[in-house]
Amino acid sequence: MTETTFIKKINDNNGEVYIVGGWVRDMIAHNIPKDKDYVICKMTEILFCRLFPQAQKVGNAFPVYLMNIDNKLCEIAFARKEKKQGHGYKGFTVNYDADLTIEDDLLRRDTRINSIALKLPERTLIDPFNGVYDIKNKIIRAVSSHFQEDPVRALRAARQAAEFNYIIDELTLQQMQNCAAELLYEPSERIINELSRALAANKPSTFFRYLQKANLLTVTFPEIAALIGQTQPVIYHPEGDSFEHTMFILDKTALQTTDIAARFAALAHDLGKGLTPQSMLPHHYGHEKSGLLVLQKWNKRIILPKRWYNSASFVISEHMRAAHLTKPGKIADLLLSAEKNPLGIDNFSIIIHADNKSLPCYLEDSKLILKLFHEIDIKKCPANLRGRQIGQWLHQQRVNILNTYLQQYNQH
Repeated sequence: MTETTFIKKINDNNGEVYIVGGWVRDMIAHNIPKDKDYVICKMTEILFCRLFPQAQKVGNAFPVYLMNIDNKLCEIAFARKEKKQGHGYKGFTVNYDADLTIEDDLLRRDTRINSIALKLPERTLIDPFNGVYDIKNKIIRAVSSHFQEDPVRALRAARQAAEFNYIIDELTLQQMQNCAAELLYEPSERIINELSRALAANKPSTFFRYLQKANLLTVTFPEIAALIGQTQPVIYHPEGDSFEHTMFILDKTALQTTDIAARFAALAHDLGKGLTPQSMLPHHYGHEKSGLLVLQKWNKRIILPKRWYNSASFVISEHMRAAHLTKPGKIADLLLSAEKNPLGIDNFSIIIHADNKSLPCYLEDSKLILKLFHEIDIKKCPANLRGRQIGQWLHQQRVNILNTYLQQYNQH
């Protein structure tokens, strides 16, 4: 069905159609709009179902329908009001009768940049909360005190600040702070969803910095909050404490790869520094081992995506030794492990480069070395070797390759 046909059917039955949310925001900001979400006013659900029998109903608390419009699957909802009566995002009673206006619906939304509607077909902007002003001035502000009724909106505001390079105003930061208690009980999948989208931003550190400003970092990501104040040797880390260093490495990694698992691994690479006792500071001996313990506890508290976890585990374990390996056998083992890890050798190298400001030669030429490893002809293995001996022979061939490579590298 075309959008024109959809709108005409609604209008012919005295209903109103609006596009709302992110699509409208992106259009105003001159970004490429993504999925369209529609809101219908002045129409009952019964009449809508009669007009569009093909619409698929989803959602339990309130009706949302999926329909194919202009060859894209779109969400269609009815204008609604919400009243908070319980905990978290499920603690709402919802009213969605045909008497509600688009302004009623926009009032319940989180921030003003998301509380703009485009009326169809005339394409009139409905902007009762000055969202257009906020978009043009790159500000995130709560629509009303309803903002804090869904605690994950605090994470969403911080995430959108990272995505769009916006600032969050002080009153909204205060409302974010009021979300702390309920955030403790939010489902982990909602937290992970916001973290994933924040890590995908051009400057992910903004997300964590705003959570810290709103005193929410300890509540949401205590593993990262523990890095604050953990001093480091200034000669190696002029950027500041372990938190500042982590934010610096995260953003540097984000400039080089869009892979979310790699960005998470960069975020997690120094988690162990949060456990360093004060008496040891500014040094962090053994933080690669304690970092694995922190990651394991994080994964028990909120189940992390498997690829994130495996990637971060590898980086935590290997990031300290990667820059200092000299023995060909150890180098061969690390290269093969990095290649097999879900993170991959390219992303591993990006993080090591960010952390050390350079790469060891074997990582610079990792693809060439691995190619030579894979070209080793197993048929040349002595016929009398068995079992483990074959593996030892293969390992020695790799060592020989690295010896030759390192000699040639040092000569140049």
